[in-house]
Amino acid sequence: MLALLLYITFWTVVSYAVMKVDKKRAQTGERRISEKTLFTLAWLGGSLGIWLGMKSFRHKTKKRRFVVGLPFIIIIQIIVIFIIFLSIEA
Repeated sequence: MLALLLYITFWTVVSYAVMKVDKKRAQTGERRISEKTLFTLAWLGGSLGIWLGMKSFRHKTKKRRFVVGLPFIIIIQIIVIFIIFLSIEA
């Protein structure tokens, strides 16, 4: 269980930092981080970091793909974590 917690924490921190970088790049007109990359990070376990980045930096909050897609990913991940937890307890 500790390994899972460390895994999720790692991807949450990375994803949050990437959202911060992308927001900064959006403000300065630099080359952006692709939405595909952001969703990949979310699927890898960084969905909380992406969500926190959306809220903290007001970034991607008007993009329907993120407003709808990210909660979907989070729900799927909660279900998977619950299943993993149940299998560990068995």
